[in-house]
Amino acid sequence: MTIYDFEAKLITGEKKALRDYEGQVLLIVNTATKCGFSPQLKGLEKLHERYKDKGFEVLGFPCNQFANQEPGSNEEVAKSCKLDYGVSFPLFEKIDVNGENAHPLYKFLTQQARGVLSERIKWNFTKFLIDREGQVVKRFAPTAKPEKIESHVKDLL
Repeated sequence: MTIYDFEAKLITGEKKALRDYEGQVLLIVNTATKCGFSPQLKGLEKLHERYKDKGFEVLGFPCNQFANQEPGSNEEVAKSCKLDYGVSFPLFEKIDVNGENAHPLYKFLTQQARGVLSERIKWNFTKFLIDREGQVVKRFAPTAKPEKIESHVKDLL
């Protein structure tokens, strides 16, 4: 099983097969625009812009499971990401990343790359680096800034 076995809805409501990203290096991130880590959206956009022509993509999955830090509608989230942070990478509809309603993709990601003490996502901006074969290579804590992840991305490209 790989991430290509999943689909998710883009923030615009369209279904998107993750198989469409086959052969690319991906960084999958659960985001929140009202979080103290929200400035990372600018860093994620810089990574996306720098490497998108080399086969790299950031995929953002807004989530409101942590201290109500993504309370808006999908439309509000998209607008904030674009206007406040310049995000052009793909954003998906708001999802749960933990619990019984967790998106199947996130159930898979957390099984493939456990956190420090458990599989659970502990906070916004947990990042999963995926290789060109759709396999989870590494999990990064919310505190890991995009510029610190860049060397790992370059290694896979």
